[in-house]
Amino acid sequence: MTTTTPPVTLDDVRDAAARLKGVAHRTPVLRSRTLDALAGAEVFLKCENFQRVGAFKFRGAYNAVSRLTPEQLSRGVAAYSSGNHAQAVALAARELGTTAVIVMPEDAPPSKRAATAGYGAEIVTYDRYTEDRVAIGEALAAERGLALIPPYEHPHVMAGQGTAALELLEETGELDALLTPVGGGGLMAGSATAAKGLHPGIRTVGVEPEAGDDTKRSLEAGRRVSIPVPRTIADGQALHTPGELTFSVNRRLLDEVVLVTDDEIRDAMRFAFERLKIVVEPSGATPLAALLTGRAGTLPRRVGVVVSGGNVDAGRFAELCGSAG
Repeated sequence: MTTTTPPVTLDDVRDAAARLKGVAHRTPVLRSRTLDALAGAEVFLKCENFQRVGAFKFRGAYNAVSRLTPEQLSRGVAAYSSGNHAQAVALAARELGTTAVIVMPEDAPPSKRAATAGYGAEIVTYDRYTEDRVAIGEALAAERGLALIPPYEHPHVMAGQGTAALELLEETGELDALLTPVGGGGLMAGSATAAKGLHPGIRTVGVEPEAGDDTKRSLEAGRRVSIPVPRTIADGQALHTPGELTFSVNRRLLDEVVLVTDDEIRDAMRFAFERLKIVVEPSGATPLAALLTGRAGTLPRRVGVVVSGGNVDAGRFAELCGSAG
């Protein structure tokens, strides 16, 4: 998408931060001497696994839903998501006194589906490998008169997600690099907008699972490309193409995308649990995996990392981390 006006600006992120104050958690920034030694840099982990719903997604969902008119809120909202955005929209809807209908893949993690239902949402399932969730979500919203809140392809969602990086930089001061998971691109777009807006020289690095390298391929091609729906343990990054709006931001502000394997993601989850004492879901562990494997290259002195979420149930966590990768 070619546009002269960016879909999200630093002012938009700051405005979202004001709207989220007292509603979203200001999540902790974790340090580890062991991690610093292994990475060869001072690493600052922005732990969004401690955010409401267990992931950064609450920021964008609440920012978007809270801006709906009273008439829109009276009719309800809809969303499509593999889990974290589903929970985020469901909770935001509940907080703002409206209802939510969520389109989720049949193979979504059971813990994420249960949590979404627990926040009061109606769940409609689909097959992620044969059906189009966007088409299903748009048709459902049109049929029921619901406001559709997409997981990343929305300026208010991107601005909300960027508040995680904004908070990180407010706490740490200037950083030399920022590593962020890349799925649909909303977190990266918001984060890069905040980071580059505050510190134009910061290096922004996105991390994707090796099987889901749609953003890396798109940046190399100079246009959005599609890949087969990836089969990866990083379910939050199992997308076949970047968003149009998010890609318009990331192609300007994202300096590099690096890839990590599923085994490297498992190792990073295990490291986070054993050495940092935190639970991180596969998608949230991809930047940590890039640090631990050296795939992020030679790092500058001070590096920020957005740990995007921790929504993985005990059985799945044990399955993924129980044996050495």
